[in-house]
Amino acid sequence: MIGLPKGSLEEATKNLFHKAGWRITTSSRSYRPAIDDPELEGRFVRAQELSRYVEHGFFDCGLTGSDWICENESDVHEVCDLIYSRASSTRSKWVLCVPESSSITRPEELADKRVATELVGTVRRYFAERKIPTHVEFSWGATEVKVPDLVDAIVDITETGNSIRANKLRIIDTLLETNTKLIANKRSWENPTKRKKIETLALLLQAALEAETKVGLKLNIRKDALDKVLATIPALRNPTISPLSNPDWAALETIIDDRVVREIVPQLKSLGAEGIVEYPLNKVVY
Repeated sequence: MIGLPKGSLEEATKNLFHKAGWRITTSSRSYRPAIDDPELEGRFVRAQELSRYVEHGFFDCGLTGSDWICENESDVHEVCDLIYSRASSTRSKWVLCVPESSSITRPEELADKRVATELVGTVRRYFAERKIPTHVEFSWGATEVKVPDLVDAIVDITETGNSIRANKLRIIDTLLETNTKLIANKRSWENPTKRKKIETLALLLQAALEAETKVGLKLNIRKDALDKVLATIPALRNPTISPLSNPDWAALETIIDDRVVREIVPQLKSLGAEGIVEYPLNKVVY
């Protein structure tokens, strides 16, 4: 049984599983998805509580944020990082913010003031460790709009910082960085059959994420220009070089970061490369 995050991560998670080789289908009101694997059964639950269900054994494994593992103080086995989200492929941050107009510049200046957040336990521990007596209250959402009228500061999650800037807030500290993790119940992890399946999930989900920033590239090149081409291509591993029917030419195939293709292709063309083909990847396994 696998726990899948309901809410903002739901579509991104379904797309990731699709690239990894599993199709997850749901109806609009169902929390019980269909997975095209007889060994897998799943449920969609809120990421905020998923780690507790994994810890208690309702799920053998699940995907949730490291922030909620920390918040719930869940005793689970962390299998691997899966750095993806609704909007980007970077880690998100929980940040302590005050209004741009506020005179507060340090967390210590929030002593005896009110702070709103969804991450109540973590924020209370943050201020307790610094011996700052602060009133931390739970926010049900729309946390950004509560300052300065309802509270003096907030702790909220951000991927790009756009929402922080749009609401005229200023970050004075970062509490933690977070990303999605594949976690397992400790008893399930000790079960050889379940562990093998969880490790397969980890391998292919990581491979699908790795492929998102890579492309395959193949081309034909004269052998006397091969060394110059090899010096030009920042390959993931040594390129594959194969002979062609014309003994003066060779075929080359490799994997590179997609962001450098626009710079590499003109250089390859100027070196005499022909039949240059770029193609997408579903998975990259190291």
